[in-house]
Amino acid sequence: MDLTQGTTKEKIDRAKKTMMWFAMISMAMVFAGLTSAYVVSKSRKDWATDLVFPSAFVYSIIVIIASSITFYYVKKAIENNNRKLASLLLLSTLALGIVFVFLQFEGFGDIIQQGYHFTGPTSNIVSTFMFVIVVTHLAHILGGIIVLLIVIYNHFKQKYKTGKTLGLELGAMYWHFVDFLWVYLFLFLYFVK
Repeated sequence: MDLTQGTTKEKIDRAKKTMMWFAMISMAMVFAGLTSAYVVSKSRKDWATDLVFPSAFVYSIIVIIASSITFYYVKKAIENNNRKLASLLLLSTLALGIVFVFLQFEGFGDIIQQGYHFTGPTSNIVSTFMFVIVVTHLAHILGGIIVLLIVIYNHFKQKYKTGKTLGLELGAMYWHFVDFLWVYLFLFLYFVK
C-alpha cells in the first residue's frame, strides 16, 4: 500500500500511529540501556546475590497481562456496538492498572524489608538497579493510566464508534507496549541475577 495515498484523515491517522511507534521504540531504547548496564554491572564485587525477588512482582505480571486482555476486547466491543461491555472492560483495565501500581509498591516494600534500599549504607548496586528500572517503568504505567483515563472520558463522550477508534487504538498500543515491557523486565530481573 502506498502511504501517500488515501484521504487526509487516513494520512493523519497513519502519521499518528507512526509517531506512537517512534515513541515506543524510544522508550524501549531507555530500557535496553538500563538492562545492558545491569548485565555489565554483574561483574562487580559488591553485586548482591541474596536479594529475594518480591512475590508482589510475580502477582503484578498476572495483573498486567489481564489488563492487556481487557483492553484488547474494548475495541471489539465497540465494533459490535456494545458500549456497556466496552465501558466495563475499560473500567476493569483501569482497576487492574491501579492494582499493578499497588503491587509495585508492595514489591518495593518487600525489598526494603529485606534490608536493601535505593540509596545509603544499606543500598547496593542490585537494589539500586532494580529500583531505577521498576520506577522508570512505573512512570510509564502512570502515563498509561492517564492515557486510559482520557480514553475512558472519550468513550463516555461517545467519541468511539465503528471505524472511528483512533484514540482508542493509540491508547491500546501504548498500554500493550508498557505491559509487554513489564513482562520483559520481569523475566529479565527474575532470571538475570
